[in-house]
Amino acid sequence: MSPSRSMIGAIVATVTLLLVSGGAARGQDQGARVEIKAHGFGTPELTVPAGTTVTWINHDDDPHTVTSTANDFRSPGLDTDESYAYTFTRPGTYEYYCTLHPLMTGKVIVRSRS
Repeated sequence: MSPSRSMIGAIVATVTLLLVSGGAARGQDQGARVEIKAHGFGTPELTVPAGTTVTWINHDDDPHTVTSTANDFRSPGLDTDESYAYTFTRPGTYEYYCTLHPLMTGKVIVRSRS
């Protein structure tokens, strides 16, 4: 037994609506990720608009931190597969490092929203 044309049309319309609304939600999601692996920040310099939440995820076997050099933010020690998120509300340059491994450094550049 094959589905009717109206049922196929309804399925296509539903899938299209889900895809369009999912795309809109993703467009509004101002998130960015930085993977921590091999004792380094996978994206050592990241540029984002104000209002963006950046999430760091530790994929190393060793714990790491994400600590602002200007004390704007400070994560706890992150074990394997743990994450830390911070929302950047003001434009500027935010340098950070791992307090456990000070040679691990990174930078988030926050630009004004247009």
